[in-house]
Amino acid sequence: MLPPHSPKLNGHVERAQRTHKEEFHACYDWALDLKSLNRALRRWERLYDTIRPQHSLGRRTPARYLQESFSSLAPAA
Repeated sequence: MLPPHSPKLNGHVERAQRTHKEEFHACYDWALDLKSLNRALRRWERLYDTIRPQHSLGRRTPARYLQESFSSLAPAA
């Protein structure tokens, strides 16, 4: 197990957690019940994965990056 806040050992996870903390958790202002929180978090994850471009992925969304990565692995027809 890695120690917390160890970007040199686990930078991509630390960066993702920072983004979620800054862009979701710091802005979450609705009811604190678990059902509402989970629903809002699922909406945020969908936005993060399919709409929000990522600098580290060449300004592509994670969904687009994966789609392009897997399409290049498909055998030619």
